[in-house]
Amino acid sequence: MDMIHPLLDKEKQLQAKRYEKEKRLLGLASMALSLIILFGFYFSGLSAWFANLQIGNSIIWTFLLYVLSFQMISVFFGFPLSFYSSYVHEHRWNFSNHTVRSWLWEQIKGFLVGLILMLILLGLLFWIMAVYPQSWWLIAGLAFAFVSVVLAIIFPVVILPIFNKYTPVENKELTDTLRRILSEGGLKSSGFFKEDMSRQTKKENAFLAGLGKTRRVVLGDNLMENMSVLEIESVIAHEVGHYKNRHIWKNLIIGTLEGVVAFFILNLAMRSIFPQFLSSTSWNLTLFPVFVIMAGGISAFLFSPFSNAISRYFEKNADRYALESIQDKKAFMTAMAGLADRNLSNAYPEWWVKLLYYSHPPVGERLAMAENYKNEKLEKNS
Repeated sequence: MDMIHPLLDKEKQLQAKRYEKEKRLLGLASMALSLIILFGFYFSGLSAWFANLQIGNSIIWTFLLYVLSFQMISVFFGFPLSFYSSYVHEHRWNFSNHTVRSWLWEQIKGFLVGLILMLILLGLLFWIMAVYPQSWWLIAGLAFAFVSVVLAIIFPVVILPIFNKYTPVENKELTDTLRRILSEGGLKSSGFFKEDMSRQTKKENAFLAGLGKTRRVVLGDNLMENMSVLEIESVIAHEVGHYKNRHIWKNLIIGTLEGVVAFFILNLAMRSIFPQFLSSTSWNLTLFPVFVIMAGGISAFLFSPFSNAISRYFEKNADRYALESIQDKKAFMTAMAGLADRNLSNAYPEWWVKLLYYSHPPVGERLAMAENYKNEKLEKNS
């Protein structure tokens, strides 16, 4: 890393490379552990045992016990690595503001929310498999697209408040600026909210959440402490760019197509390897760990690089929109560089890391694009 953008801190970027590598190794360890848990649950006979328990006169109770048991076993065996990755390691890098108690409470809430969502999604999937065994892959792909829209609508008003407190932003200069940038993009917001992100981490974030009447601008309190109004404007202008370019709906269409194709491949693979697949809900539950492993493989090796490439393209479009929408182009660059240094985001990853892991263009590329855009504007005006 001999040449970096002058707005970036070289020492921070050296740290970012180390931090990213450690996080990547921890992620790979987590994937390996998940595979071990899934294989163990299946080959130990536990999956078949739970799936064939006779509880009352309905498969529903068996299903509920199966999912609860599977989740608890996964959490139990995954706990040491999870604690090290999200608590010890984040404290080592001086990011986490959690105490052990607050971290555990966060994990409990996450477990309960994840359990409810898993029960709903798996319940829907297994019901579709039982009622439409020949075309389940198509119906499930379309149904999950609808569910994703519903979740996007309720996310900021139902799920987010479980984990953080949201209070209206009281800085009138900031809200007026953000209201203007939204209005220019043809958007309305139900409000501008500050998230008490600093309870958990020193990292910074801001985003647009929700759809329609639940759409709101959310600013992490850490970000509000470290950024100027113009820098925050550039960040939200980028988010508006996603809506202006219809990236939300394009991603929904792409995601739906990927889901249908993935389910179709899974249907062919599971039917060919396991003739019992789709013969009953008990068999579907028994084979669930294998189903998850195959689904993860399809996602990781078939769709992930493609999805990341599409996402990076959309992010570039959103950056372009932001630069066209704001007056101070330098604010965009200082915002991106500041986030990269303070969050320890690697601005110059190796090509294969970018290909496999990056859903956003690296900050080095985003800064270079902003410089080129600024120079293009200067040439046109001269």
